Amino acid sequence: MKYNNLVFLCGARDFHAMDWYASAKEVTDDTLNISIVTDLIQGEGFSKLVDSSDKIFKLIILDKLLFRKQSKLGNLWRNILKLFFLPIQVLLLRRFESKNENSIYFAHSMYYLWLAHFAGVDFVGTPQGSDLLIKPFKSKLFKYLSIKALRSAKFITVDSEMMRAKCIQISAVDPIVIQNGIDLNSINKKVTNNLDYIESNNKILSLRGFTDLYRVDQIIKSRKFSKMDDGINFIYPFYDKSYKSIIDFNSNDMDLGRVSRQAMYNLLNNTILSVSIPYSDSSPRSVYEAIFCNSIVAITHHRYYNDLPKCMQSRIILVNLDDKNWLKKAYEKAKKIKIQNFKPSKEALDLFDQKRSFNKKLNLLKQIND
Repeated sequence: MKYNNLVFLCGARDFHAMDWYASAKEVTDDTLNISIVTDLIQGEGFSKLVDSSDKIFKLIILDKLLFRKQSKLGNLWRNILKLFFLPIQVLLLRRFESKNENSIYFAHSMYYLWLAHFAGVDFVGTPQGSDLLIKPFKSKLFKYLSIKALRSAKFITVDSEMMRAKCIQISAVDPIVIQNGIDLNSINKKVTNNLDYIESNNKILSLRGFTDLYRVDQIIKSRKFSKMDDGINFIYPFYDKSYKSIIDFNSNDMDLGRVSRQAMYNLLNNTILSVSIPYSDSSPRSVYEAIFCNSIVAITHHRYYNDLPKCMQSRIILVNLDDKNWLKKAYEKAKKIKIQNFKPSKEALDLFDQKRSFNKKLNLLKQIND
């Protein structure tokens, strides 16, 4: 079948999905119509990432039914709502499909793979890390629905060998590994302006989610043990209100929350040590962004580290959380590494350029079209 419409089936507030969408608009020509089908645009304090220039088909939008702020209870409630409305969303997606024939759907995160599967549309699936690494082993229903969806996709893409292995284990489907690319054009510009510049003297940055998965409390505990006075900048795409309430901030810390992409690049460029220490990780784009923005990154060891080009490994400090002094040691080491600017290799550019990554998906799509 010849596909004329490329439809992003996803949450329109999802940074990862919207970055793929932005790449699609940049690298495709006018012969391919690009649009979004979604059930989420804002809600729970998330910023709006789409505007009137985007072609959006709205399913039942859940924004007004969600909690005002993010929390574990809010996450549970959102998942209940999504499951409850799934049959209706399937009918709405089928209606969209009947009016937009010759469409291929790029489904981002497992719920949207389920939706595409039950609607019977042609789709490419891109699960998130936890969709394969954690959730199938916590819920039999999640695993059952995911197996069905994974097996009905035209093809599945994942961002790490770890996810590939889990996908094969769960469903016997062998996915294609394509890195979640990063916006190298914007990073290389590093434009600082009054709207996106954040004044801060802090040289340490926590850049992942603010939940127990990301062990933010361990950063604070190590700082306290080492008797460091250094402030820490905290940025995060999402947070758990109850977990955040137990964190012992000091007067030099800056709780910045969800910042603009350009503000994040500027912060990373001026940061000596960025910290990413979740207990489970697949292929963290924020870590790669930090490296390309010339920050040094402290991580606990995960499989993705072994697959990185040497030039990127050289900007990473592996830490052992059993050593209570790990943060201070990493910071002192980072100051020495930071003296030399990061110079990406050809391999690193090929793996992590967002446009190149999306072109790899398009090439797979062309094979289906042919």
